[in-house]
Amino acid sequence: MALKFIVSSSKILKQLQQISGVLNSSNPLPILDNFLFVIDKGMLTASASDLESTMTTQIELVEGKQTGKIAVPAKILLETLKTFQDHPLTFVVDEKQFNIEIVSDNGKYKLTGFDGDEFPRLPAMSGSKSLELDSELMAAAIGKTLFATGNDELRPVMSGVFCQFSKDGLTFVATDAHKLVRYRRTDVTSASEGSFILPKKPLTLLKNILSTEQGKLKVSFTDNNAFFEFGNFTLTCRLIDGRYPNYEAVIPTDNPNQLTIERTRLLNSVKRVSIFSNKTTHQVRLRINGSELQISAEDLDFANEANERLGCDYIGEDMEIGFNARFLMDMLNNLENDSIRIEMSAPNRAGILSPGENSNPGEDILMLVMPVMLNN
Repeated sequence: MALKFIVSSSKILKQLQQISGVLNSSNPLPILDNFLFVIDKGMLTASASDLESTMTTQIELVEGKQTGKIAVPAKILLETLKTFQDHPLTFVVDEKQFNIEIVSDNGKYKLTGFDGDEFPRLPAMSGSKSLELDSELMAAAIGKTLFATGNDELRPVMSGVFCQFSKDGLTFVATDAHKLVRYRRTDVTSASEGSFILPKKPLTLLKNILSTEQGKLKVSFTDNNAFFEFGNFTLTCRLIDGRYPNYEAVIPTDNPNQLTIERTRLLNSVKRVSIFSNKTTHQVRLRINGSELQISAEDLDFANEANERLGCDYIGEDMEIGFNARFLMDMLNNLENDSIRIEMSAPNRAGILSPGENSNPGEDILMLVMPVMLNN
């Protein structure tokens, strides 16, 4: 007997598009080019996986009393669904031959699926620790740290975000050895303590989903996997194995020179000046003298140069320091406050960026950027 169910085309398309971010263009196993459909009690549970991460969503059926499962080719299904206005579609599945027929008012579309039992199973989450977070908080934590992760395949631990949960608060850290971001929340605590390193891809998927609606996010984790539940979505991902570097050791504590300036003015100035910088180093020079900040860049190969002056509040000795403009712009783009503070100690020591005035007392953001050697 065939497995038959009816679903709204727009509803299923929206949900499948959300989980389709997991799919890779080239997969080690052909089954991973498919969505797994499981029908049970009037609900369709759809999953997508790349072995490392699996994302699942639940879609309410218009009609469907049977139970069963089938793996459906993802690309052809998504392309077909995109062409319909909101429209009920009837799926008829031959569970022995894995043939799928989609019936609309206008026609019939046939494609061949696969055995749903071949789809990778979710890892067991027995003995997991868990906590509940506000989705906005997690979205902010990912948004503030993800850009600072590394891409070095030889140092996989630095390609993810380090997450630490404790009764004192939550800490999220990302670094690529040139820049570092530490995002802390003291207004949210966790009864279950633990730390792990989350890979970049599942974090990006999570960020996209959390931006769609508000609510509570449940986070569970074991030694090897993390599990996120939000609305009618779940995301399971394998954690990055290894010890995260001792990031506290690289944050300079004694920074007597403190510059406070309007964030967007500095950002726009660095954007303009960096156009004239060397295309390999992207070096911009900051010269601080009393209440004046000079930003300059030059590209000796093409005799290009630019120079701007900005007013600022500054406490400390006059100094000159060089930064990679791209890193500086990344950080200024990811801080949302009107004014920012840059703390420095010497031209060869890291500079620390933080919000000039903190609108949220429970939030602590620190961004560190390594200087580049100035060629005088």
